[in-house]
Amino acid sequence: MTGQRLITRAFLMIDLKALIRQNRSGSRVGIPCFCSANELVIRAILGHAAHHEVPVVIEATCNQVNQAGGYTGMTPAGFIGWVRQLADAAGLAEGRIIFGGDHLGPNPWRREPAAIAMQKAEILVRQYVEAGFQKIHLDASMCCADDDSLSFEAIARRAAALCAVAERAAPDPTRLVYIIGTEVPVPGGETTESDALEVTSVARFRNTLETHRAAFAEQGLDAAWRRVVGVVTQPGVDFGHSSVFNFRPEASRTLSDAILDEPELVFEAHSTDYQPTAALEALVAQHFFFLKVGPELTFRMREAVFALAAIEDSLAPTKPSGLVAVLEQAMTRNDAHWRDYYSGNPQEVRLLKEYSYSDRIRYYWTEPAVRQALVQLLDNLRTLEVPQTCISRHFGALEFGDMPQVPDVLLERHIGKAIARYYQAAGLPGCRG
Repeated sequence: MTGQRLITRAFLMIDLKALIRQNRSGSRVGIPCFCSANELVIRAILGHAAHHEVPVVIEATCNQVNQAGGYTGMTPAGFIGWVRQLADAAGLAEGRIIFGGDHLGPNPWRREPAAIAMQKAEILVRQYVEAGFQKIHLDASMCCADDDSLSFEAIARRAAALCAVAERAAPDPTRLVYIIGTEVPVPGGETTESDALEVTSVARFRNTLETHRAAFAEQGLDAAWRRVVGVVTQPGVDFGHSSVFNFRPEASRTLSDAILDEPELVFEAHSTDYQPTAALEALVAQHFFFLKVGPELTFRMREAVFALAAIEDSLAPTKPSGLVAVLEQAMTRNDAHWRDYYSGNPQEVRLLKEYSYSDRIRYYWTEPAVRQALVQLLDNLRTLEVPQTCISRHFGALEFGDMPQVPDVLLERHIGKAIARYYQAAGLPGCRG
């Protein structure tokens, strides 16, 4: 059986064990996990999965989607319902989708006392599993208002308490799988640029594992512990606003070897955005089975939208969208999503707002004025005759005579290049864009 068939069958059965064993035995098999709530990005992911007949993991973070709506305005049930509607439109069978909850814990309420924040985190976890999320990353690592610091043991106890809620609330808890560990940036990204990254030490990895194992046992969660499939560690990959830390396999070799001492476990790598495809392949080969990606997808979407806006400018329609200017106005009017992240002189800040790897522009696509400008842009380009030569100037590397001239297709294909390379890195054949 080929790797692709095995992955498809295993996901339809919600059984990752065979895939994980294959990875641990030395096969380059992994799973991309796409974390985005952008409609154009989600459509591109689902369309790609339907076309190539591969499974897809769609994740939501605690800040994006929660009982208060998060910054998307969606509850867990609302998010799953929305994605399923898009999947139906893409022709993707529901059984090919796994929904994951990322950084589920008290982070959205960390400025409140721990008791209150954890109560809200319990509601968050309950709603996620009741809605149908199955891959659950438990993250209670952040200090709350009355925490001076948190030990490994305290973090593990809080994670176990959240796991107990999930086990009680899930329609079928045997279908849940858990990810533990938190050696990654906070949800939403770093506020400052780092000068260096420290790979998780074997000692820290084992400390995380043992304290969680003990905390689960204290809560009577032995059955749930057997469904812990992944541990989040830092393999030495990350990105800031203007720089990317590329994976160096030799720096994480000791860590990657250590996972083999733990039966049926693999690593989950966060912030793998912008890594070269060869680096993603090396991560999977070193047992970083789950590859998390998010901002790179909306970064590519922004590239395509700006390219379409430049084409629109060249064609001078009677009712131009003015999208780039509308977006800039929205970011100026509401600077909450970037003011604590970008600094420098006005020119430096302008470049960061439009082109930074952290892509804080992604928070503005749902603003009414921006949404309307994007609709106008796409409507204009659907009704205008766009010369292939104009498309080629702004998109490039497309063959004349076989060049899509519909803006929606250009958008989806450009985002799809990023999607495809994650499937390629995960060892899925036939997914090169």
